[in-house]
Parts: sequence; C-alpha cells; structure tokens
Amino acid sequence: MMLRNAAGRRAVATAATAVSLALALTACSGTTKSSEGSGSAKAGSSAKADPDAPLKKGLKLAFLPKQINNPYEKIVDEAGIAAAKEYGGTGKEVGPSDANASSQVSYINTLIQQRQDAILIAANDPNAVCGPLKQAMKKDIKVVAYDSDTAKDCRQLFINQAGSEEIGRSLVQHLGEQIGYKGKVAILSATQNATNQNTWIEFMKEELKLPEYKGMELVKVAYGDDADQKSFQQTQGLMQAYPDLKGIISPTTVGIAAAARYLSDSSYKGKVVLNGLGTPNQMRKYVKDGTVEQFSLWNPEELGYLGSYAAAALASGQISGAEGEKFKAGKLGEYTIGKDGEVILGEPTVFDSGNIDTFDF
Repeated sequence: MMLRNAAGRRAVATAATAVSLALALTACSGTTKSSEGSGSAKAGSSAKADPDAPLKKGLKLAFLPKQINNPYEKIVDEAGIAAAKEYGGTGKEVGPSDANASSQVSYINTLIQQRQDAILIAANDPNAVCGPLKQAMKKDIKVVAYDSDTAKDCRQLFINQAGSEEIGRSLVQHLGEQIGYKGKVAILSATQNATNQNTWIEFMKEELKLPEYKGMELVKVAYGDDADQKSFQQTQGLMQAYPDLKGIISPTTVGIAAAARYLSDSSYKGKVVLNGLGTPNQMRKYVKDGTVEQFSLWNPEELGYLGSYAAAALASGQISGAEGEKFKAGKLGEYTIGKDGEVILGEPTVFDSGNIDTFDF
C-alpha cells in the first residue's frame, strides 16, 4: 500500500522500512511458575538472549483476545494455536464476552495460576491490564501483546499488524479519493480505550490536516464497542444526525461489517462511501452488491502465527525483547524486533471486486 503524497511518505518512513519485511489486581495466590521470576516488570529487558537456543518442547501458550466472540480475533487465535503444534507446544484461547477495559484482568490472574509459559493479549485498555501482566512477567511468564498494545512496560513484545501511521493515513487517503476530497465524514471505532483504534484515529486526524483535505470535515467519532448490534445502531445514528454524510471509516472488522449491513438496506446505499478494515469473508457480499467499493486488512492468520512463534522464542530464551534481536517465525521467515519491542507483520492488502474472491478468511 503506497502513500500518495511526499509529506505522507516522509511521515511514515519508519513504518515503511518495517513494512519491507514483505507482510488486557494483583495475582491471586496459588501455584506459579517460579517464585523468583525476573525481578523486574519488564522481564527480558535485562535478560541475556541466546539466538542459538532451540525452541522448548511442551510450551503452554494462552491467547487472550479483546472478547471471545470476535470473529477476527478467533481467526488470529486459532492460527496461533495451530502454530504452537508445529514446535511441539500447546495453545488455548480464553477471554471475556465483552470488551470492557477491565474484563481481561481475571483471566490473566487465572493464567498465572495455571503456570502458562506465555500470555498473548489483545488489550482492551493499555493500562487496566498492567498490574496482573507485570505480576506474570515477574513469575517468568512471557507477555506478548498483539493487535492492540498494552503500555510498553507491561509486555515484552508487541506484534503489530502493520505500521500504525500507514494504516491511519492510508484509510483517509482512500476515502478522500472516493469522495473527491469533499464532504462530511465520520469514524466508527471499537471501544474508546482500544490502543490500536486510538492510534490509527490520531493518524487519520493528522492526515486530514493536510491541504488536500480542506474540503473534508470530520464530524464525529462514534464507538460501537466491537459489538455488532451497537455498531449497527451507531451507523444508523450517524446517518440520522448527518444525513449529508459522504463517508465513514470503520477501522474495526466488527464495525465495518455492521455498517455495511445497515447501508446495504438503506437509502444511503451507493451514496455514502464506507471504507476501513474488514475480512474478505465478512465483506464479500457487500462488495458484490455495491455497498462497499474497497477495504483493507492484513492476513489475521499470519498475525496469530507470528505472535505464537514470537512468544515461543521469548519463552525459549532465543530473544529477550530487545531492539535489533532477530528470530525465525516458521514459514514466515525471519523478523527483527524494532523500537519498544515492536514487531511488524507487514503490509496490508486492499480488497475490491477484482481480488476479493482469491481470499478465504
């Protein structure tokens, strides 16, 4: 995905470099992995890595998504669990049925008691999960954030889908082209505290400040809490409040599918442009019936796969989470850890009527 203007290209130089790689209380009492741990919250920051160490057999990984019934995160987690089998480990998915800020805390505490080797978390709130995650790291349980980051000192690694700036700016660029850079636009997000959503939205707002968008006005950021019905209702509310709305960006797979469902059966179909992040299987019918022209996403299976191998490399001592360390992620090849423990999967794909039938996820 290329950024159109020179200013945008300069602004995402760091993300573009990474893209060239080609694509959630204090712990409850009970049995723990070790009473010694690392002695620091950011376990691994002072640990000595052995890049030649083999991946340990029998590793236990737990995936903790934003909410257990999120279709997108189900794809991510199942791929990560399957990847664990490749290196002789086991994985499972646990989590809340809602995406509230504190909903993941009790699950982290339970995973600590269960002596997991690694916890992989898509955080609903960057700070609400920090207390138990720090306890986990002190007990030598590795913590990998994926999809939506925690505060940086609450995990060793963050597996990012793509460069955050590139995602945010490119969604605005695509929408601008579709509406001729004129008219009112809105954003339909997930929860108000979702780290990834808020980061992308900030870059959307920065992009909208550029001269070519002077004819576009961001009138509302709505929150559907990654719940299908609420996202549907928020879309309906946007159209009632702004009947002259020209476009909606929904950087959440639940939100974009719910918005498309509303628009497809309304008088706004073909008049309001909907863009954002979705899966091909969710969005195929809306592309084919003309509700949506295009949308973007990375491969969620690869995100889960990469997260699984990164957690295994941490738990095996191959890496500590320090910038510049390298590890191999199975069939995806070698990855390098960037600043603040970030590992970027790669470049998003733009889906439209010409290519959507070649994807199945």
